[in-house]
Amino acid sequence: MNDAEEPAGGRMNGHVDEAGSGRGTDCSPGTGPSPGTGPETRPEAGPAPKKRGRPARTSTAQGPGARDRILTAARAEFAERGYDRASIRAIAKGASVDPALVHHYFGTKEQVFAAAVEVAFAPAVSASETVLAGDRDGVGERLARFILGMYENPATRDPLLAIVRSAVTNETAATVLRNLVTSKLMVRIASELDVPDPELRSELATAQVVGAVLLRYVIKAEPLASADIEKVIAMVAPAMQRHLTGKG
Repeated sequence: MNDAEEPAGGRMNGHVDEAGSGRGTDCSPGTGPSPGTGPETRPEAGPAPKKRGRPARTSTAQGPGARDRILTAARAEFAERGYDRASIRAIAKGASVDPALVHHYFGTKEQVFAAAVEVAFAPAVSASETVLAGDRDGVGERLARFILGMYENPATRDPLLAIVRSAVTNETAATVLRNLVTSKLMVRIASELDVPDPELRSELATAQVVGAVLLRYVIKAEPLASADIEKVIAMVAPAMQRHLTGKG
């Protein structure tokens, strides 16, 4: 093959010529790679600096699905560890997202807790319609049955227990629970009953049922912990009725 047909770059490294002598490189004799440019001395590139701000959207960390996973993971984390010991990092790990995404959707740990609690407590907030649907004399029994029934149901028990456990030990969690139970449920019921001192009455009724929940499901005090739920409702309901309506 003539010179015009020879591939660019000349002969390959290590090619043996017709005389049997080997050429180390295709460089001219006496020449070679410039000092400091060989593979042994080439500087290694350092790690790329981390970018701040919202994490990149990926198939596992984007869209409504990520937000729902975060709420589910948050409910599980708060139920297992309580408010004080739960962490944003653990919630993010449970949801398979970056911790920054948790902050992006919800903000602080308090705000994550409030969002998780509100979702878990949503059925109770709607209880006012059920409780007020019947005659006034049965409001205490219907309310006791509704709230205790949620704790008896395995599907709703754990996130609701997380609320009570956290509220006992942390003022932030207690504030969230107080706003949900008192403002959104009990005061609404007492106000609809058109009784004097509705806020005081609603708080006394709340104390009655929350105390029963705490002793039965959290502290597991006997014999209350193992008592038949119908018997518990029958004994708690008259006290709640008396607090809410003045009659029992």
